[in-house]
Amino acid sequence: MTRSAARSATLTQSLRRLRLRLTAWYAGTFFVILTLLGVGMFASTTRRFDSDLDASLRDATRELVRVARVRDSVGRGSASVMLDAAADLRIPDRELYAVDSAGNSERTPIDPWLRTLAQRAWRERSAGGVHRAGPERLLRAHAQSSMLPSGRSLVAIAVADEIELEDRYASLIAAFGASALVAVVLVAVGGWIVAGKAAAPVEEAVAHMRRFMADAAHELRTPLTVVRARAEVALQRPRDAADYVTTLRGIERETTRFGRLVEDLLMLARADAGERAIERQRVFLDDVVLDAAEAARAIADRKSVRLEVADFEESAVNGDPALLRQLVMILLDNAIKFTAPGGVVRVQVVSQSPAVSLAVADEGIGIPDDQLPHVFERFYRGDPSRTRGDSSDGFDGAGLGLSIASWIVNEHDAAIAIDSRPGRGTRVTVVFPSLDGEAVSSS
Repeated sequence: MTRSAARSATLTQSLRRLRLRLTAWYAGTFFVILTLLGVGMFASTTRRFDSDLDASLRDATRELVRVARVRDSVGRGSASVMLDAAADLRIPDRELYAVDSAGNSERTPIDPWLRTLAQRAWRERSAGGVHRAGPERLLRAHAQSSMLPSGRSLVAIAVADEIELEDRYASLIAAFGASALVAVVLVAVGGWIVAGKAAAPVEEAVAHMRRFMADAAHELRTPLTVVRARAEVALQRPRDAADYVTTLRGIERETTRFGRLVEDLLMLARADAGERAIERQRVFLDDVVLDAAEAARAIADRKSVRLEVADFEESAVNGDPALLRQLVMILLDNAIKFTAPGGVVRVQVVSQSPAVSLAVADEGIGIPDDQLPHVFERFYRGDPSRTRGDSSDGFDGAGLGLSIASWIVNEHDAAIAIDSRPGRGTRVTVVFPSLDGEAVSSS
């Protein structure tokens, strides 16, 4: 495995581990939230259950007191009144006791804890308590005291088995737990998908950076290799002055190309980092284009390409003059580079409120439809016939020009469009927002 392949595999594994960690964080966070929610719901339900059960026990004791008072009035103080009252009143899931102030019953045996509860209720008028009667029984009771019409003391007690009643909620708790488990699994699956989508731009950016670095290394290596080869050949044996001049001129062309490539890479790096400040000011685009066209005319003449400049309208835009000039030079350079000798390149600026458009058209080889979406990618040159122009002019390309042009266009809130037909030429149009409403005077 090569070193680059090993680095790529390591990066892939790192991204996979990152995706797993993100998924684990999603699922873990959701599990914690569900756990806290479940604990809160359980605590709230338990408090509500206890409150409702206490209220139900109080209602039962009040009803038992009422029945006992009625029977005491009818039975005229009979000793069996309290027992009969407890026997007559039947409430599901409740045990009822009617005892005296000491907690005693004439016929029914009373547990010591209920006797103690009855005595406390007689002193305090009412009392409640909880008693564990075994590993699977938790009794909850309420007692209320009263005086019967016959003058006898009465303490009414209602008892319920809290665990038995809570068991009825077991199915609800189990359903919540099963639902929570399914939710965690779904969140884990969703988290894996979301993490994959979140990591996709990172993978794409890393892959793009890797391609960019590989292409940059290749492009930088080419002129260095040529310079070294020319120097080695020149030093192999003594030569006359003309041969050395030819060699030095070739080295100069390659170092010029090398310097231009380094400058382009530096500009793109600064643009990516946001370090290239945009010095906006009121600029007449027609003046910028005329200046760039004069500079590009020498390139066109050297290649026997005619550069036609249409009549311009005064067109004010808000932008960076240096970047706008560089944009125009890139478009003209590309148009001239891919136009055969004898061809024509036309440049025009038109002001149509609320926009100003710059158009550069050539009669070159054109761009196939399948390559048009990629022309703004860095180091993209598509068809080998478009890889380089005439290297003797020093303007052979590395596939960075249109990337820089696209960045300049975006920084100026403009739009760029390319219309091309293979064999019939290419037309590039850039549309800028105009500065309508301001005084217009040529610069």
